[in-house]
Amino acid sequence: MKLRFYVLVLGLLAAATVRGAETARVLVFFGDSLTAGYGLDDPDTESYPALIQQRIEQTGRPWRVVNAGLSGETSSGGLRRVDWVLRQPVDLFVLALGANDGLRGIEPAVTAANLQAIIDRVRAKFPAARIVVAGMQMPPTMGDAYAREYAAIFPALAEKNHLTLIPFLLAGVATKPDLNQPDGLHPNAAGAAKVAETVWQALLPLL
Repeated sequence: MKLRFYVLVLGLLAAATVRGAETARVLVFFGDSLTAGYGLDDPDTESYPALIQQRIEQTGRPWRVVNAGLSGETSSGGLRRVDWVLRQPVDLFVLALGANDGLRGIEPAVTAANLQAIIDRVRAKFPAARIVVAGMQMPPTMGDAYAREYAAIFPALAEKNHLTLIPFLLAGVATKPDLNQPDGLHPNAAGAAKVAETVWQALLPLL
């Protein structure tokens, strides 16, 4: 009798776990190597999306994080890939693309058009989903005029589409050797933690 009782309890707990997973809201981070956690020892625990998942769990919020970062991704590559990512439910979508466009000197108008198309795809598939756009900046070596035009992409998209804006994803991390890997472009574990803090502050009101 006791055995049957324990089996029943375990079954109910398992069912509750499955139901909890099914009802959890979905937060998608759609980005490039910065999102994927390139160069980190364990991206599954050290990337900024992984750290956001840990924060969410600590606060007991019913959200599941999906890290849809892909190293080397450009805005045009993201546009080709986004429909595949949108096959799953999305409640909150963080768009963190464009860094590779800037480093390749792609015309800012092209980047802006691609990012706008991604936003349109998300809204067409999930009209109720909230969207956050993460801003990026280019170093002066890309030229002052280009850097200004590039940086203006993200606030313009946020204003046009009424999105939440993270002004600069790498705020407090870019150009700081102690927070970056030897390439000077990708955050190390300490830098990823700083990025996660920046992102968390923007996401908290939306969770």
